[in-house]
Amino acid sequence: MRRGLIMLAPAVVAGLSFVSTRYAFADDIKLPATLTFTAYDTGTAGFNIAVGVGKMMKDKYSTDVRVLPAGNDVARLAPLRAKRAVSAAMGSGTYFAQEGVFEFGSREWGPQPLQILLSSVDCNCGSLGVAADTGVKELKDLKGKRVGFVVGSPALNQNSLAVLAFAGLTQKDVKIVEFASYGAMWKGLINNDTDAAFGTTITGPAKEADTSPRGLVWPPLPAKDKEGWARMQKVGSFFFPQTATCGAGISPDKPIELGNYPYPIFVAYASQAPEQVYAITKAMIVNYDSYKDSAPGAGGLAADRQTKNWVVPVHPGAVKALKEAGQWNDAQEAHNNGLIKRQEVLGAAWTDYGKSNPPADDKAFLDAWMKARAAALAKADMPNGFED
Repeated sequence: MRRGLIMLAPAVVAGLSFVSTRYAFADDIKLPATLTFTAYDTGTAGFNIAVGVGKMMKDKYSTDVRVLPAGNDVARLAPLRAKRAVSAAMGSGTYFAQEGVFEFGSREWGPQPLQILLSSVDCNCGSLGVAADTGVKELKDLKGKRVGFVVGSPALNQNSLAVLAFAGLTQKDVKIVEFASYGAMWKGLINNDTDAAFGTTITGPAKEADTSPRGLVWPPLPAKDKEGWARMQKVGSFFFPQTATCGAGISPDKPIELGNYPYPIFVAYASQAPEQVYAITKAMIVNYDSYKDSAPGAGGLAADRQTKNWVVPVHPGAVKALKEAGQWNDAQEAHNNGLIKRQEVLGAAWTDYGKSNPPADDKAFLDAWMKARAAALAKADMPNGFED
């Protein structure tokens, strides 16, 4: 796992713990002296937004925020699970971790009870960026081309497959090229080691690719193509149609119909103290104007722009902050409670599975878990989401 340390303050503090007895006060917001976040690699949209939020916390509360760059979902969540970070700036991997599927169906992980603080939906979208020199204009043109995958990042890989499904393509129709991290994948596109990479349109690597000799295009996903969207949402249920008006090669004058989901999604574990999550979330809400222009996409973190009734619950501490901001209602509460119940069902199913003497072989372990998972959800009258 790749690790690094980005300091937003000159002081050097030993260790990665965010626990401290010194607090900064502003109204009822109490933040510790240091906080650690995780995000994708340096220069990505999630990393840059996390840095912008961290600068606000330094300016407003004298809280030093460190952002640890990590190349995949597993690497981003490991410090959070180990209580060496308080929040991770995630993407759709949040959903896969909650569901205990793909890499999170391994014996080392299982369903993760992740819950949302705030998430961003802005002028950008998330899709497959394709090297312009390939001649690809539509997604169907990717047949036979090289598509980047990131080891340990089911979000990126499943997202790529969802976009391919829009055009009726599967993994067998393209050549998969694996990379160690998100940043390495995009470098691979620039260096002609792959032809396509998934990312948000505002990510730094996509902008670098756009200005490289290969150039970059974003094959469209027209909202009017209902059949295409049905195929895409079967693989990635968390996507929705959206027109991108910002990003690499994209502007309000040159918009592109693509797909999107909240990113970054600042998450915490359900077990984290509501008071702590409340303080972090409220600090982000009341000081929104201080960081909204700090990085592309940060503007989407506004309390009144939160995605309602998504596939992962909001943490009770964040719910309190959103209620105070007037951005929560009874319908959201009911939906949220249902999602929390889903996490409980998945957690109990994982515990029972562990007691059932599961197979030692990794593939057999995952296959048997997926069957146990499906049975538990069916018993609770909850949708599976991963039937295929």
